[in-house]
Amino acid sequence: MSLSAEAVTGENVPEAIEEASFLGDSLRAFRKNRMAMAGLAFVMLLVLLAIFAPWVSPHDPYRVALNEQLLPASTTYWLGTDNFGRDVLTRILYGARVSLVVGIVPSLISLMIGTVLGILSGYFGNRTDFVVMRLADMMIAFPSLLLAMVVMYTMGANLLNIFLALALVGWAGVARVVRAQTLALKQKEFIEAARAGGTGRATIMLRHIFPNVIPTLIVLFSLSIPEAIMWESSLSFLGVGVQPPEASWGLLVAKGKEYLFQAPLVAISPGVAILLTVLAFNFIGDGLRDALDPSMKD
Repeated sequence: MSLSAEAVTGENVPEAIEEASFLGDSLRAFRKNRMAMAGLAFVMLLVLLAIFAPWVSPHDPYRVALNEQLLPASTTYWLGTDNFGRDVLTRILYGARVSLVVGIVPSLISLMIGTVLGILSGYFGNRTDFVVMRLADMMIAFPSLLLAMVVMYTMGANLLNIFLALALVGWAGVARVVRAQTLALKQKEFIEAARAGGTGRATIMLRHIFPNVIPTLIVLFSLSIPEAIMWESSLSFLGVGVQPPEASWGLLVAKGKEYLFQAPLVAISPGVAILLTVLAFNFIGDGLRDALDPSMKD
């Protein structure tokens, strides 16, 4: 007696094939996007440089050498030195660690909060939807940077509080997007069939709705990272983010602007690093959006 492929694997074969085809098509579409691939290559290089910064640069990012203040670019100091005689390139590499961590961790936290609240709001509706959306409206009504500054001033300037501040200002936008998708999904035939079959609400949200919003979440995550990097740089520039002597791109720009005409590379170099990193992540996000959204494809 022969068994069908569905019986052997325990899966719905047509659905599995369709999912594999979608992922394959999306991956090929992403690879064809030159700007997205260039952005991905830059981010991968930046991650490697940040991880191996102690081995890439021979200089100590915290070493003070007052006799080497504001030196121009040379073979020893490729981007010159700052007002304390520290190598600017080394400080930028170590600052990449802060920027990448601050970009990823708060984005993940806000993504998780926004996803849970968005699905609950869209699926249950009524009072749940009203409460969640009014909270989201309150968060969106405040300027994000101003709200993050209030949190930092209240709780203190350190890396953990930066995570909390950026996660607090980022979840509302995710919740609104996920809610809109949930409202559309819960009217679909497969959701109605699951309800008719006696499937519980939690199972429907977890196994039927959540997988269908994952492509959107991937795009939102990739686009929220550069936004978080910009927020952290702005907070550090204003003095309520990362504190000296730690290396942060925003802090480097803030300190370097005082010597903009005497040693322009001290301020311009971290500014260029911020610009290139934000552009790279935006290119990746745009590429993922085009690849994962069927309506964007030719």
